[in-house]
Amino acid sequence: MLIGYARVSTLDQHLQAQEDLLRDAGCEKIFTDHSSGTVRERIGLNELQTVLRAGDTLVVWRLDRLGRSLPDLIERVSYLETQGVALKSLHESIDTSTSTGKLVFHLFGALAEFERNLIRERTLTGLAAARARGRLGGRPKTLDADQVQAMTQLHQQGEMTVEKICTLFHISKPTFYAYLKRTPLSIGHLPTQKAGSKLKTRRNSAA
Repeated sequence: MLIGYARVSTLDQHLQAQEDLLRDAGCEKIFTDHSSGTVRERIGLNELQTVLRAGDTLVVWRLDRLGRSLPDLIERVSYLETQGVALKSLHESIDTSTSTGKLVFHLFGALAEFERNLIRERTLTGLAAARARGRLGGRPKTLDADQVQAMTQLHQQGEMTVEKICTLFHISKPTFYAYLKRTPLSIGHLPTQKAGSKLKTRRNSAA
C-alpha cells in the first residue's frame, strides 16, 4: 500500500498541493502535520507509523517533509527499513525499494556520519587549543556562539549524555539547559506543542 505524508510549517500554509500530488502518486491514505521541521515529535507522523506494515511504501513530496536534518532523515529511513517499509520522494525521484534508491541513502548515511565526526573533532580541537592557552582554568562565565552551536549539535546527535557534554564545556546542567532554551537548534528537544493531524482516505471511484 502507498501511504502519503504531508507537512507544512505553519497554520497559514496549506496542505492541498502536497495532498494532490500524493493522491496522483496513488496514495490510499494520507497523514498530515502542521509543525516546524525542527519539531521532532509530530502527531500525524506518529499515527502514520502505527499503520505502516511490511511491504508498504511511505510517499512524501520532498525529503525535508519527513526529516528535520540529514541525521534525522537517515534515522527515520533506517527505522522504515527495519519495518520492511520503503520510502519514495516525488521531488527527488528517490525510491528505496529500488537498488539505486538504497545506494543513495547509504551515501547519505556515510555523509551524516562524516558530519558528526567533523563536529566532534572540531569541538575537541577547539577545547584543547583553549586549554593550551590557559583559558580554561575553571568554568567559563559564558560560551561563545560557536561553542553553543557545537554543544547543541552534540546534544541533538544523542551520542553523548548531558553530563558528558557539561563536563566537556565546563558548565553546570542548569547552565546547559538555559543555553538550549535560547538556542533555536534545540527546539527538537523541548516539549512540543500539540500539532493538528488528520487522516484522509482516498475515495474509491465509482465503478
